[in-house]
Amino acid sequence: MINHSNENVLMDDANSPEINQKLMGKVSSDFIKVSEHLKEASYQIIKRKFSENPIFILTENPVEIGATLFQQVDFKTTYEYRASFLEEFISRNMIGEESVEFFKENYKDPEEYCCLFVIDQAFAGFIYLPFPND
Repeated sequence: MINHSNENVLMDDANSPEINQKLMGKVSSDFIKVSEHLKEASYQIIKRKFSENPIFILTENPVEIGATLFQQVDFKTTYEYRASFLEEFISRNMIGEESVEFFKENYKDPEEYCCLFVIDQAFAGFIYLPFPND
């Protein structure tokens, strides 16, 4: 994970090699259970003009960012899923103003990829996973 521009900024090169394969497997197998719902939530966030940059937070423990979409019991997932977007990350100083362009340059097409902010033990960072083809 890289800190870009200031130490309060949580940035990651998309799916950097620092993300271990065990974590990617855990996130991927969980994601597949809810991917259709996340794709629809992403579409609604953009359509309703909340943001052009939806972000979904995955966490095993409660956090106070975003709005709860699904709890672990809803789909028998490892993670709780919360909906957020770039502007909330900026307002909470999780992405500094000087890093907004960097984030946008690395943000992948939300119709094809899901932007996940994963909080899992020693890892906190962005992971992009492709939505499964219909």
